[in-house]
Amino acid sequence: MAASVHVVARYLAKPGKEGEVRGVLNTLIAPSRRELGCYQYDLLQNPDNPCDLCFVERWEDDRAFQQHSATEHVKAAIAGVEGLVDVPPDVRCYGIV
Repeated sequence: MAASVHVVARYLAKPGKEGEVRGVLNTLIAPSRRELGCYQYDLLQNPDNPCDLCFVERWEDDRAFQQHSATEHVKAAIAGVEGLVDVPPDVRCYGIV
C-alpha cells in the first residue's frame, strides 16, 4: 500500500472577503470527511492574517486525493472562491520522510 498523502491547500482571500471565502471553504468539510480514504480534513485560519486560510488534509494514498480533487464539491468550491482570492489556491502534497 502506498504511503498516506499529506496536503496543505492555501487560500489567500482578498481583504474584506475572508468571511465569504471561509463560508465557501466550510462547505467542503462535511462531504470531504465522508470520502473514502480521508483521514483528516481541517480548515485553519491564520490568527495574524485572517485572509490566510488553509486546509490540512491527510489521504490514504494519491488515488484517494485525486478522486477527492475531481469531486463536484471541490469543483464548486474552486469556482465559488474565484474573484474572492488574490491568487489561485496553492495546493501542495507531501509524504512522510
